[in-house]
Amino acid sequence: MKKWSLFLFILLIMLAACSETNGQEGQEKDQKAEENVQTSDDSGQTSEDEADKEDSETKEEAEEATADTAPQYELTGNWSFQPIGDANPKVALLTFDDSPDKHAVEMARLLKEKGAPAIFLVNGHFIDSEEGKQKLKEIYEMGFAIGNHTATHANLKDLTEEQQREEIVSVSDTVEEITGERPKFFRAPFGSNTDFSKRLAEEEGMLVMNWTYGYDWEKQYQNPEALADIMVHSEYLNDGANLLMHDREWTYQALGDIVDGLREEGYELLDPALIQTP
Repeated sequence: MKKWSLFLFILLIMLAACSETNGQEGQEKDQKAEENVQTSDDSGQTSEDEADKEDSETKEEAEEATADTAPQYELTGNWSFQPIGDANPKVALLTFDDSPDKHAVEMARLLKEKGAPAIFLVNGHFIDSEEGKQKLKEIYEMGFAIGNHTATHANLKDLTEEQQREEIVSVSDTVEEITGERPKFFRAPFGSNTDFSKRLAEEEGMLVMNWTYGYDWEKQYQNPEALADIMVHSEYLNDGANLLMHDREWTYQALGDIVDGLREEGYELLDPALIQTP
């Protein structure tokens, strides 16, 4: 009898020990489960925080990009440019008509080396050949704006409206075929605009502009030294000046000094991408 009592006592002790162990294991499992839930919650919160941060950064980048590309300058009645807001008023725009003839690509390379933006306004007869098309493509791929200077450099006032349309639209079509983008700037040969050409250019999304000064077609300035001097020290060099030059050898030879001289006079060279167009 005593043996049975002792056996039962030992059995009860063993059962109690097992029960306590199972209880501890259960508590540990519950604790781990709670920890897992907490970790999962923390992970979810972290993911949400990261997503919010990425959205905020993307929004800021988009706002900065918009600010960088939004128009900052507009054309005035005297063909110069003025700030739309608080942009730097002391700017000068470089433009080159009759491109791409013999020196436009070299001029573009020089300007790119100097970080100087510009507009190259093209004539259709210079981009009819494969060589001309390649020149234009190279200039465009260097980051320069392309403008329309008509197909044959005819005086638009001597042409019918249909002839004017052909002179203008054919060039924009060809430029688009070569670069994938239509010109945003139009300059009539000799600065000779008509009511029709101005309406047509606007319909084509181009800003019609003449210039404030230029000299490289005058005989006395057809050497690099004289041209560089007058372009930098002209009485017409004022805030927003719209400088007219051409694809000419002497202009190419003077170009480096012109860029340096304008900057020494305190002028920032205007990026065409910042100009308001139709």
